[in-house]
Amino acid sequence: MAQQQASALSSFFNNAKPYLAMISLQFGYAGMYIICMVAFKHGMSHWVLVVYRHAVATLVIAPFAYFFERKIRPKLTLSVFLKIAALGFLEPVLDQNLYYVGMQSTSATFASAFVNVLPAVTFILALLFRLEKVNLKQIPSLAKVIGTAITVSGAMVMTLYKGPIVNIVGSYAHGGSHHSASASSTQQNWVTGISTLFSCIFGWSGFFIVQSMTLKEYPAELSLTALVCVMGMIESGVVALIFERDMSAWAIGFDSRILAAAYSGVVCSGIAYYMQSVVNKVRGPVFVTAFSPLSMVITAVLGAIVLAEQIHLGSIIGACIIVIGLYSVIWGKSKDLAAANNGDDHHDFEKGKTLDFPMTEKTTVVFDLADPHDIESNGASKSPFKQISPL
Repeated sequence: MAQQQASALSSFFNNAKPYLAMISLQFGYAGMYIICMVAFKHGMSHWVLVVYRHAVATLVIAPFAYFFERKIRPKLTLSVFLKIAALGFLEPVLDQNLYYVGMQSTSATFASAFVNVLPAVTFILALLFRLEKVNLKQIPSLAKVIGTAITVSGAMVMTLYKGPIVNIVGSYAHGGSHHSASASSTQQNWVTGISTLFSCIFGWSGFFIVQSMTLKEYPAELSLTALVCVMGMIESGVVALIFERDMSAWAIGFDSRILAAAYSGVVCSGIAYYMQSVVNKVRGPVFVTAFSPLSMVITAVLGAIVLAEQIHLGSIIGACIIVIGLYSVIWGKSKDLAAANNGDDHHDFEKGKTLDFPMTEKTTVVFDLADPHDIESNGASKSPFKQISPL
């Protein structure tokens, strides 16, 4: 009895790992939004930040990729190289620069809330590239389609309706004149900010789609992460040299600017790219993008406290609508996964895939993402932990 309970608990914890990984990333993203906004207010160029961010990420991830995957790293073909070059452009260059511009034109809170439309855009692109399947005769598929429509509607509410300012966590206590100037600037740049954020979302969604395709040819997550960071550093460096003509912008001191580069490089590029690629391989791009509302909530609270940002009623209403639509999509995805585990062949990310995290040079602990109720033929509970040695 005790053995069965322990096995059930282990299986539950194992199946929860993709959720825990994606939720933890949202806390990391929320911290990045706040730290980067502070760095921008101290005069840091977003072009330069993206370059330094991926330089830091490369230095952190490359050694792990070399040691842990040196015996299993696939051959780098021309097709894979071109996909990695595309990944280096879509997320580091296109998405991040446009996101930072949009955040400066609106606010950290609004930008993080607007990112909630990411799962809907990713779902649409996944359909176009046949990474997701929809059967309108099935309720889970209808839930995904309707949820996507609701999510887009929420984004439109945020775009078209600002409404009155909502005071949370005593945000007015941090200064009225700052609010007045900020509101005027935000109103003036609102359309530009929203347009850039829309473009950013398409770049970010495209990144997850191409990442999913690349992992099928190059299933070495650490090495892929390191290569994407290298390409992102090179490509963003070229773009920065073109658009950032002030050479003094490259000099940063030991303040919020170096903290922004180090934090975003380690947490939001190095660790995030790797964890997203691992989960993307077993659960798909839509699942990876389905947890953005959490970062919105964290950023809203931190933004009001740290940055004294204003939150408009339209942003709150739109964000709530987006969350409703988003979790309709998540519900449909969960039913798809359950059907796949029960043997229905209509899901691209099928039963029996595993979540691998390298632990040592010679041993990898593999977490089985299959149905926790699977039983071995001899009647014993199947352990979710397997050891593969050597690599």
